[in-house]
Amino acid sequence: MDHQSFDVLLVGSGAAGLYAALCIPDTYRVGLITKDVLTQSASDWAQGGIAAAIAPEDSPRLHQTDTLQAGAGLCDPVAVAQLVELAQPCIEALVALGVPFDRQGNHLALTLEAAHSRKRVLHAADTTGRAVVATLAAAVRQRPHITVLEHTFVLDLWHTATACQGVISLCTDPTQGDHLRWIVAGAVVLATGGGGQVFAETTNPTASTGDGVATAWRAGVHLRDLEFFQFHPTALKVAGAPRFLISEAVRGEGAHLIDHSGHRFAFDYHPQGELAPRDVVSRAIYRHLQAQADPSGCVWLDLRAIAPDRIRHRFPNIVRVCQRWGIDPFTQPVPVSPAAHYWMGGVVTDLDSRTTLVGLYAVGETASTGVHGANRLASNSLLECLVYGQKLAQIQLTPIPNTPLPTHGDADPADALGAALAPHLAADQAQVEAIRAALPQHMWQGAGICRDHGGLAAALALVTEGQRQLATLPSSAVVRDYCQRPGVYRCDRAGAYLRLWGETRNLLDLAALILKSADFRTESRGGHYREDYPETDPQWRVHTLVQGDRWWTSDPLS
Repeated sequence: MDHQSFDVLLVGSGAAGLYAALCIPDTYRVGLITKDVLTQSASDWAQGGIAAAIAPEDSPRLHQTDTLQAGAGLCDPVAVAQLVELAQPCIEALVALGVPFDRQGNHLALTLEAAHSRKRVLHAADTTGRAVVATLAAAVRQRPHITVLEHTFVLDLWHTATACQGVISLCTDPTQGDHLRWIVAGAVVLATGGGGQVFAETTNPTASTGDGVATAWRAGVHLRDLEFFQFHPTALKVAGAPRFLISEAVRGEGAHLIDHSGHRFAFDYHPQGELAPRDVVSRAIYRHLQAQADPSGCVWLDLRAIAPDRIRHRFPNIVRVCQRWGIDPFTQPVPVSPAAHYWMGGVVTDLDSRTTLVGLYAVGETASTGVHGANRLASNSLLECLVYGQKLAQIQLTPIPNTPLPTHGDADPADALGAALAPHLAADQAQVEAIRAALPQHMWQGAGICRDHGGLAAALALVTEGQRQLATLPSSAVVRDYCQRPGVYRCDRAGAYLRLWGETRNLLDLAALILKSADFRTESRGGHYREDYPETDPQWRVHTLVQGDRWWTSDPLS
């Protein structure tokens, strides 16, 4: 808790943050912030694998072609070229670090996933993300120049009009209690992942509240393509169970989608059937359920075409989770339906992961690098974390102020911030919890798989009211006041509430940004489908750009 400044401060401990930390020169003092514990992230949940053109019959050019096709005209070809060309050295780095990828003989095993023209997805059974994150985290722990700050939640960026200079954070320490603390840094890297918790149905962990995108927006940083949210077609649909993702790789190995009558319906909607792009398969399921008027709200993924030994070898975790919820995938199909999974939009970055604010960088799902376009190609997400995290080897620092931060109330258990919040906590917490509980339902109904102006406008009205309610709470006035005064403040009695308040504020901001962006783009493309504008419009082959309350489009893409 005595750390007040770093050369580089990374926010997020998924694959992007961890790999970036390892790539930053060891001559820098690096702080790695995670709001829970190291390795707890969406990357840890990634099952399918990492796409890389390493097979003799494959090539970066083929991988680039598949990525551009999946992106529905909105990929940046230069960014995609960098992604696919740097894939192999990144994979070699992971192997050197000890990531236990599956092998076939002396070679790394590769599998096929939807919209890939070749087998190019490396995997570690069906827990690839966990294997990668665990290996990277172990390496980070061994680097003496990296300090891990667990249970630390970033409320906002600390910045001037021209540069980022650190973060305003809520820090929890078992011996020193909760503090609101400014941390100075020569560079800040946002690697906070996505924002799937804004939707009622999501495969994302509870920590995925879009903190990086929301804090960047409040700092005036440019955002891009926020309307493009990918809904994964196959999340486990069992009452009481979390929306556990059933990997794309299961369909790549030969599993079929069937309806309640056993009909393999995906080919009715696209010639590639189950292996069509994710947005196509998700809409096929949505449409089929509407047409069938099936009250179950799910279809079924039938793994019985795959040899049992192959299922045990490739998908042991999926088997365990299904059996835990009473489903035996060896003898019966698995109930599934779509859920929000991956956000293609985010903080605009260049080829070196720099944002539009000096001293601020972004990597991973938080960033909009240009590689995903309107619809991410399966298993490109972990690869993007590596390639663009690696670019931080050339990170540039801004000068760090030498003036030590004042401390306030560190020695006084009756601290000023905690005392100011205490009279409001009970009533305000109940209201914040109610706002947060209602928000994902509004978003699922208004900005889910299929959208239209009426639904978007109705959801925005509800979200705007939620923002108003949060802003007018007495505790919000206290937090705003203290967030204007750099220093260190005890808040032992309010730490849990401040995190709830901060995440709810972020989710409300994200919801409004997504709704406005989705209403702004009057066409259907990739992960964004509007029933009132169902066709793809060539004039909309542009990026949606956002800064503050201003929306505009990029120049037409060539």
